[in-house]
Amino acid sequence: MEMRTWPTLIRTQGSLIADEVVVVGTRVEGLVDQVHVDLGDRVAAGQPLVTLRQEQFRLELERAAAQLQQVRSAIGLKAEDSLDAVNPENSPPVRERRAEWQDGLAELKRGKGLLAGNAITDADILKLETAVDVARARYDSSLNAVREKIALVKVHTAELGLARQNLDDTIIRAQFDGDIQQKQVAPGRYVRVGDALITVVRSNPLRFRGHIPERYALALNAGQSLQLSVQMVAAPIEATISRISPSVDMLSRGLLFEAVVENNDSTLKSGLFAEAEIVIDTEATAIVIPQSALVEFAGTEKVWKVVDGKCTEQVVLAGERRDSEIEILQGLKPSDAILKDGSKGRVAMLKSKSSE
Repeated sequence: MEMRTWPTLIRTQGSLIADEVVVVGTRVEGLVDQVHVDLGDRVAAGQPLVTLRQEQFRLELERAAAQLQQVRSAIGLKAEDSLDAVNPENSPPVRERRAEWQDGLAELKRGKGLLAGNAITDADILKLETAVDVARARYDSSLNAVREKIALVKVHTAELGLARQNLDDTIIRAQFDGDIQQKQVAPGRYVRVGDALITVVRSNPLRFRGHIPERYALALNAGQSLQLSVQMVAAPIEATISRISPSVDMLSRGLLFEAVVENNDSTLKSGLFAEAEIVIDTEATAIVIPQSALVEFAGTEKVWKVVDGKCTEQVVLAGERRDSEIEILQGLKPSDAILKDGSKGRVAMLKSKSSE
């Protein structure tokens, strides 16, 4: 025998879990009109899942559009005109009040000329000045009114956008490609904001979630590959460690990790039990013997060892078994010779050394 390469493996058990599980709700309340999917259906991102009754939302959209058009018309905006191009000084009501104010100023100027020739009295000048002040106040008021209507245009524009968004939200859509895990609603049900309607799972990729003992915690790294064994799947499945918990569990003294499992053909299902095998030291060596050389009796493990031509029993401590070989932890040295078939061993002198 001799020391040979025997990579250090960690074996652990865990489950396959979905990459994402989302319980889809609604952002608006209303009566369910149609449910487009059922258990097990595959859906694509953006595909309708549930549709609510839309009549009320369409009416609210029309009302918001009419109110917006009303305030736009009040400041002389056409449907194709941009609000950013509006100058309050040039709106029709403001131009009218400004003309009245300017006319009053012109009248006051003429009146002061007549006053110099004693054609009018001081009382007449006072009336003209009052008229100018009133016209100026009306001009300022009209300017403020236009600015208020511009603000109202922005308010009603936002309300129109909200009404349009509410109408769009009556169609509840899938957020990603996945499968329907559960349908929690039926046509005719009144749903409120946040009510659960459909559960969607993304099963490509899947995640394997398992634990390793604390003594191997520092040997695990993201990016390491592992092999998974799943019942009813003949070949081992390759996976890659993607996430490692930052702390060891205080109760189990285990370290939680996750591995990404590609599932392009949707063969695997979330929730399946799996066993993982992780290689953490590819250069490790060990004393390895054939399984046929190990004899187990009454809880004792032993081999037939040849010493100076004599075959004797040797108690050993066996470790991990792989295929047809067994790792020996205690009881043998690399230079020892043993019988390959332990079932034929007995205490005796050997004429030739046929096993090593």
